[in-house]
Amino acid sequence: MVSLTFYGGVKEIGGNKILLDDHGTKIFLDFGMSFSRRGKYFEEFLNPRTANGIGDFLEMGLLPDIPGIYRTDLLEHYGKKPEEPVVSGVVLSHAHADHANYISFLHKDIPIYCGETCKRIIDAVAEQTTRDLENEVIDFRIRPLYRSRYKIPPVIRKFHTFSTGKKFKIDSIEVEPINVDHSVPGAYAFIIYTSEGPLIYTGDLRMHGLHADMTDDFAAAAQQAKPIAMISEGTRIDKKKINESEQKIYHDSKQKIRQRNSLSIVDFNFKDVDRFTTFYKIAKDLEKILVINFKHACFLEQYGHDKKLKVPSINDPNLALLKPKRLTGTYIDEDYTDTYIKKRLHYKNIVTATGITKNPSKYMIVLNFWYFSDLIDLKPKNGLYIHSLSEPFNEEMEISYDRMKNWLRHFDIDFVQSHCSGHINGDDLKELITTVHPKKLYPIHTEHPGLFRKFPIKTTMVKEGKTYKL
Repeated sequence: MVSLTFYGGVKEIGGNKILLDDHGTKIFLDFGMSFSRRGKYFEEFLNPRTANGIGDFLEMGLLPDIPGIYRTDLLEHYGKKPEEPVVSGVVLSHAHADHANYISFLHKDIPIYCGETCKRIIDAVAEQTTRDLENEVIDFRIRPLYRSRYKIPPVIRKFHTFSTGKKFKIDSIEVEPINVDHSVPGAYAFIIYTSEGPLIYTGDLRMHGLHADMTDDFAAAAQQAKPIAMISEGTRIDKKKINESEQKIYHDSKQKIRQRNSLSIVDFNFKDVDRFTTFYKIAKDLEKILVINFKHACFLEQYGHDKKLKVPSINDPNLALLKPKRLTGTYIDEDYTDTYIKKRLHYKNIVTATGITKNPSKYMIVLNFWYFSDLIDLKPKNGLYIHSLSEPFNEEMEISYDRMKNWLRHFDIDFVQSHCSGHINGDDLKELITTVHPKKLYPIHTEHPGLFRKFPIKTTMVKEGKTYKL
């Protein structure tokens, strides 16, 4: 029997954890964090306890209670005996946390299969992220019960990378990965050849980005496979097709920035290499310098290994690195203890807030809200802030959004929203599913699965933890 069990992504956006069982060969399709579920119980100063291993995560439903998949050390902290892994691998669609981060909890002998660029992004995240139980995808330090055993070297996870169109096998299951367009490079959809027939898993994708042709190629290949079933994301199934594109962001943002003889501030997710390229091009066209931070540099240098992404080098004349204030506030090198900063302090294109204030119109600075205290040093006058991210969609984000607006009002900075989504809209999704024409449809990664019923496909409203026979 071939079956699917959905342990996440059910009536929620993200948190995908889908178990495929083909006559005893078991693989997970993604193993991500559920932001919505975590946010129901935890916040900045209330977090799951490391001392309880996976116990807090299991109790509050952040992880499924499945034997034979979790790390031995975390089971021991929860009072459980070690278990041999029963899963042959995880097929990871892309590097966003809601698909990847809870790999951190999995047994060391469960291999991870992902795209080459996806792996590089995960490496960049690992380089500049403080390690905790929810951020140990690449490697982890075993947490023994007793401190005398704490000097055990880190465990490196087994990663197998692939590229588009090159099939690979996990035991008896053959997988064909195909690059799709999303708001992060190295995103894949899959044709999975089970013993009952081909299964499609879309991961996250869109048809309005710079690389929509990749999604078109996937749709054509999926249609040709004549799938017996399709697992489809539906983040924006309730949204109509509108005029949104990377080109529109470029033209609108460039016009706004050109009109100002002042410091321009932009904010976007640096995993989105298309968005970085957009603002880099604007800076270059307007003869400005795009200022990024040291965390951004970790990503940019990893992107440089993928020649298809065509990103500039870190020492490009239109780029600079902002040196943050630490400890003494004097910018002396001794103030910096983070390895990812220390290894880059010799770069020649490092600037400080003091330097930027001498000629603010020369610069565009990428400044995330969590670093808004830098505005006190940057002293912007008649500034512009372009928010190239999604608008808030929950109460916690609304609070942060209002706080952000308070900062902007304090410094008399004008706010502009300029964004296009990384997810397919409802109209394009209907076209995609109609093209692929699977016999069965399983909607996930959506708060509106019922809207899939309008498609002329046999659709199953999945329930969390329930097993469905293909």
